[in-house]
Amino acid sequence: MNPQPFATPDAAFPAAPGIAMICDEQHRSDVRKTKQGAIAMRSIDRRKYLFRRALLHRRGRNERKHGGRKLLSAATLLVATGINLAAAHGQGDQTGLPPAASTSPSATVPASQTADCTPPVDPYKNYACLDAYLGQDVLTRFFNYYRLEWGEPGPPADPNAPPSRRDGWPATPETTPPMPYTEFPYGAVTSIGVTRPNSVDSPLMAAIANTNFGKFLAENDFQIYGWLQPGFNLSTNTRQFGNAPIAYTVNPNVAQLDQAVLYLDRFPDTVQTDHIDWGMRLSVLYGQNYRYTNSYGLASWQFNGDNGWMGYDFPMVYGELWIPQVAQGLMIRVGRYISIPDIEAQLAPNNILYTHSITYSWDNYTNTGIATSWQLTPNWLVQLGLVDGTETPLWHYGLKIPNQYVQQTSNAAGFGPGVDPLYPNSTMLKDPGNQPSGVFCVRYESSSGNDVVYPCLDGINNGDWGYNNLQWHGFTYYHKFDDNWHVDFETYYMSESGVPNLRNSAALSLFENGGTPFSPQHVKFNPPNLAYCANATVLKCDADSVGVVTYVNYTLDPLNNFTLRPEYYYDPQGWRTGTGGYTQYMEFTLGWQHWLSPQIEFRPELSYWRSFHTPAYNADAYAGIPANRFETVQFASDVIVHF
Repeated sequence: MNPQPFATPDAAFPAAPGIAMICDEQHRSDVRKTKQGAIAMRSIDRRKYLFRRALLHRRGRNERKHGGRKLLSAATLLVATGINLAAAHGQGDQTGLPPAASTSPSATVPASQTADCTPPVDPYKNYACLDAYLGQDVLTRFFNYYRLEWGEPGPPADPNAPPSRRDGWPATPETTPPMPYTEFPYGAVTSIGVTRPNSVDSPLMAAIANTNFGKFLAENDFQIYGWLQPGFNLSTNTRQFGNAPIAYTVNPNVAQLDQAVLYLDRFPDTVQTDHIDWGMRLSVLYGQNYRYTNSYGLASWQFNGDNGWMGYDFPMVYGELWIPQVAQGLMIRVGRYISIPDIEAQLAPNNILYTHSITYSWDNYTNTGIATSWQLTPNWLVQLGLVDGTETPLWHYGLKIPNQYVQQTSNAAGFGPGVDPLYPNSTMLKDPGNQPSGVFCVRYESSSGNDVVYPCLDGINNGDWGYNNLQWHGFTYYHKFDDNWHVDFETYYMSESGVPNLRNSAALSLFENGGTPFSPQHVKFNPPNLAYCANATVLKCDADSVGVVTYVNYTLDPLNNFTLRPEYYYDPQGWRTGTGGYTQYMEFTLGWQHWLSPQIEFRPELSYWRSFHTPAYNADAYAGIPANRFETVQFASDVIVHF
């Protein structure tokens, strides 16, 4: 990824509880249009579930990269009607959701409630009183919704909501809170079999539900929501940008606005199988983290022209078509989306920890093109895609720029006037990495939901040195041990070919004098890195890297999770992390995710980072000051406030 970053994931969201009031006399067919979602029960031993985890709801994953990288704080609970307490205590189907629906332990109310809302009003006991609790004007409803959920692991359950999970589907392994996902992450698709429209738990949507605009959005299955994410770090490094190659918290000892994000979403209904549906996402991001979603050629003057500390981007702009008649369902996504298949993603609510691993920070971020997801069985998914490379817009395809070294007949490299062995013509492609590129993934999920294996190839083409033409080969694996412990694992091998050689003076002269597409005459700031090739006599070489990262998670209760992240990273040419030498890394991060409610999360953490062979820390690359430290200790924290 560029030295730069709810989601996505663009992952999808199991149905969440309603915002609009659903009255007794409303017909079931109207419920889907007026509710804001449903509650989904986890398919675990219900005796444990009823006492330990009341609510399932999901924040969008980003697509996560993930996923359906692939954010959000979307709350999800599936209320069942007709299941009595005895069934909840273990007499129901133990391998998945019950055939119809199940009872939410936090909202044990009849399917139809009367609107007897005599104070004190409690929508968790009587969902029909939600509007009475929230009030009438927008501002009052907005703040009352935060007050309603304070200290709760989820929103109140809508007893009239339809099931948010398809019968016979793998069980849901996790809950949100305290995890950023309920389904183990996968990208480039709205989660199949578990997504209902209007399923994000949003104070903003609750606030405007009674307005004409809010009603229009709900009736057409649109939602507007987002979050604010400020954060800070305290580091042993002292120079500006001195935490690099640690990303996101790249500037030591500062507070910053990481992200202010707004989504406009429409989710296709992937639970139903009787009609074609469609979806879309338009996302706008402002903050320091725009540096990590930058696509060369899409408002990239901020990052590549001005090196702005703060900026904006549109990390996800796509449409989806859901065709349930193909096998267990086919999803077609067209547009810009978060690259697959990482554990992490750029968008804050999709991540377990505040900081990111080096493994994630330096791989693919976004792709633009078409991705198809074929759900062959409830357990097997195949993804095929065609994109234009990585971090590059469609309009750069075939675009050429002047080769200034050739046109100005420079001889700085000593090969003769105007002779450029790297790019010999008078013009060259603006981004050689912008070319038709393949995406291929296979995902297997066990019926218990406790295991997911997800191997992928992403952005595969001839691998020519491009803005971020990364050839990604790897996989993620997830395993849930029990209700408290689960582990997320990722590893990849990444490569690029024909990268100019930092150790060769002639190659450096060609680069510095306009003889490559990413010379400073064309890309003033933040070009792709050069490589520390093993042979100093060659002008260019192939470069590669290997990342291995694990998240070990312990869930204490529905509002608290603890995570240990060990990591190893191998960058033999200094190509990804920009050290200019053979470098390996080790990292350990210990973090705590504490939720005050489904809308507010704090993520303090302490991390230790170590480079080997080459000092990697406390550099200021923009001032030409090299790194002088092998170690970094950092304390960092953020807060995510959803709206």
